[in-house]
Formats: sequence, structure tokens, C-alpha cells
Amino acid sequence: MFRHKGENRTFIHNLRLAVLLSFVAGLVNITGVLALKTLTTNVTGHFAFFAEEIMRHDYNTAITFFFFTIFFLLGSFLSSFLQELISLKNPDWSHIIPITLEMIILMAVSIFGSSTSIFTFEGKWTAFFVLLAMGIQNSLVTNISRATVRTTHLTGLFTDLGIELSQLFFYKKPEEVKKLKASIFLRLAIILFFFLGCFLGGISYKFLEIKTLFIAVFILFLAQWYDYMRLKFHLLKRKTFHL
Repeated sequence: MFRHKGENRTFIHNLRLAVLLSFVAGLVNITGVLALKTLTTNVTGHFAFFAEEIMRHDYNTAITFFFFTIFFLLGSFLSSFLQELISLKNPDWSHIIPITLEMIILMAVSIFGSSTSIFTFEGKWTAFFVLLAMGIQNSLVTNISRATVRTTHLTGLFTDLGIELSQLFFYKKPEEVKKLKASIFLRLAIILFFFLGCFLGGISYKFLEIKTLFIAVFILFLAQWYDYMRLKFHLLKRKTFHL
């Protein structure tokens, strides 16, 4: 799911990655909305808010929205940098540090984060670190899947889905139709599990509040453990076969 890249990746690898991490993104998204009253999985809307506050001459608030984008960018940079650095020695483990870092950040936010407005000091830093974690995840998923899977926002997904649905009327070759339908199914799975993450996260928030992020951490842990066990099994099988 995480280890396979390029030609070694299959549709199933991308589907597993999409289902698990889009669910995580949905959980984080609704937790951010309910706790902080702002989006914490993407930065598209924050540019509009930044421009609005500049026009209103509220520069302190404008700077807050500007830093939202910076922290998401920093997360993306760190994730890609760590993947490239680790890949130089052991490509099979290049995903572990970024995912672990995301887990640590979300766990810290669950423990120390604040469920207050982003206009308070505590609320700002809570949002900053959640956006940092989502930048890490978005970059990781994009690099692993070669931009086939994106999990932290849906705008591009709905655009691609609309394009591919229209192409069904024109693609006639069996191999083209098969590939197109697989891509459509993958995008629908991401949308569905993002929605499920939002829905179940909203229910959990009533009881756990910002500690709902612990569920996201647990899912990331399970995904990493599953991939590790698959690797161990693969190495054991290969060793047995050579013997």
C-alpha cells in the first residue's frame, strides 16, 4: 500500500491507500470545523479569507490565514524531503518517518490542542499543527501514488470525476473503458470514505471533542502496521523460496 511505487503499484494498492487516508482526512476535517470553526485539511478557502481581511485592513487576522497556507506547505515540504532522503538508503521505508510524524502531530494536538476560535493564541496553533499534519499526508499520498490519489480535499476529485464521466460517452476501446471505470471507482471511493470520516467524526466529536483525532492516529497506526506485516511476510516468502 505504501511501499509500492511506479509500475509496481496496482489498482488495489491505490484503493487501500485512498480508502484509509481519505477516511482519516474526513475525520480531521470535521474535527477542525467543529473545534476551530475553520478548514484544516486544505488551504483553498484560506486564500479568499486572507484577501478579505487585507481588504478590511485586519492585518492580524490576514496573517493568521497566510500562516495556515505556510504550515500546510511546510508539511508538504517536510514529507517529500524525508521521503527523498530515506529513499537514498532504503526505499521500502521512505514512508515510515512522514506517517510517524503525522501521527505524533495529531496525537499532540489531541492532548494539548484547544477547541477554541482560531482568533485565540491556542486556537491558531492548534490549526497550524493540524494543517502541518495534513500537508504531510497530502504530499505522502501524492508521491506514493504518482498523483493518482489525493485525500485531503475534494475539489480536484470532483473535477476529475466530471471529466472522466464525460469520457465514458466517447471512449470505446475495451482497455480504455476498463481503465476509465477503474479510475472513476477509485475517485468515488475517496469521496465516499472522506464523507464517512466526516460523518463518523462528527458523531465521535460529541463525546471526544478534539480527542477525536486519536481515532485518526489509530487508523494511521493500523495502516502502517499492516504494511509492515505485509513486507515481513513478503521477505519471509522470498527467503523461503530461495532456500
